[in-house]
Amino acid sequence: MTAHAPNAPTARPEREIRSILVVGAGLAGFETVRALRDHSFAGHITLLGAEGIAPYDRPPLSKELLARTTPAWLTEDQHFDLEAAVDDLRLGEPAIALTVSDRSAEVTTSAGTYRADAVVLACGARARRPAGWESALTLHTAADADALRAALGTGRHLVCIGAGWIGGELAGVARAAGLQVTVIEGAVAPLGPILGDRVGGRLRPWYDALGITLELGMPVAELTPGRVLLRDSRAVRGDVVVAAVGARPATEWLVGTVPLAPSGSIRVDGGYRVLDLPPHVVAVGDCVERLSARHGWVPGGHWDAALRGPELAVRTLLGVADHAGDPSTDLAPYVFSSQLGHELTLTGLPRRGDDVVLREDEPGWAALYFAPQSRRGPRELRAVLTVDRPRDAAAARRMFRGAALPIADPRIAADAARDLRDALGQ
Repeated sequence: MTAHAPNAPTARPEREIRSILVVGAGLAGFETVRALRDHSFAGHITLLGAEGIAPYDRPPLSKELLARTTPAWLTEDQHFDLEAAVDDLRLGEPAIALTVSDRSAEVTTSAGTYRADAVVLACGARARRPAGWESALTLHTAADADALRAALGTGRHLVCIGAGWIGGELAGVARAAGLQVTVIEGAVAPLGPILGDRVGGRLRPWYDALGITLELGMPVAELTPGRVLLRDSRAVRGDVVVAAVGARPATEWLVGTVPLAPSGSIRVDGGYRVLDLPPHVVAVGDCVERLSARHGWVPGGHWDAALRGPELAVRTLLGVADHAGDPSTDLAPYVFSSQLGHELTLTGLPRRGDDVVLREDEPGWAALYFAPQSRRGPRELRAVLTVDRPRDAAAARRMFRGAALPIADPRIAADAARDLRDALGQ
């Protein structure tokens, strides 16, 4: 696969684009349509969705599972009339094939074929459910939320496989509603694969404090309705079993047409152009893996990227402006989560082997991930996790707006009495 510059210049299109297909009616697709009209695109827009309902926001599905029984419709929350902005709105037509030529693109759905001068792939992701786990529920779509809400309404014991972002949120919501909750995690710490075992281990007391049974380092050997068999041969029984083991890009329909990463992601450059395809094909949202000048390859799955990335993808597609070298276009990975009574943010991209520096002070704490080095002194700061520290969360977002990773002094960063940004430039 050809390596493209992370922020290559945006040139005016070789020809006028008069029609655009947007594949995906989630947040990224919704924001793509808005960005097109905001940039005065007057051509024909076709929006294809797979779920059969209007675009909605996904975070409330877990954060407000039992408190909110209807989707958070994006048209209402984002104050944008999608139906008025789209010429051809086709919800409930999953895409099944893409054909790309030098001058156009065609998308075939379950109901027909649509052709346009350009295409934006915003097809999102779907919940992972390993083979043999068909009896487990998942939580990724509004339909998933409806099914899970109904099941929890009649069940007393929730068994959640996975202590990641969604698993932690779901466990807290269910426990607050009075259910017995067991969480099973194959790693040795909650969120360990993302935060590392040391930092993830600091989350374990949160489960104990709420009376949630947490099984760590225990992969699932077998799953049958209402029963999870662990690798040590113990069986955990529950009225409701949920698989919260991540998501995979919904890109199976693109195999053979679009070069995909091993994860199934569509690899894009810093301007969201799909690598090794003509410039009238861009992709954005959960389905992409983006090449960042600051962080390297950034996986999808970040709500913030689905919100802000479409603006940049549209600028690239329309040739609106040359944003090469503009650090504000290189979005830093950002995650926020409500976990078991705590508010977490993660800015940046931790890597295995990073040196972790803790910043502790009541009522919260932060973990800073530094590039490893043997000598003392300032070095690259790769990521910042905050727990119940909104000031540090805001400071971290500002610190990751430069063209390169921030250089910070770990000793100063560890002093929770000082502003986090005091550690810069030392």
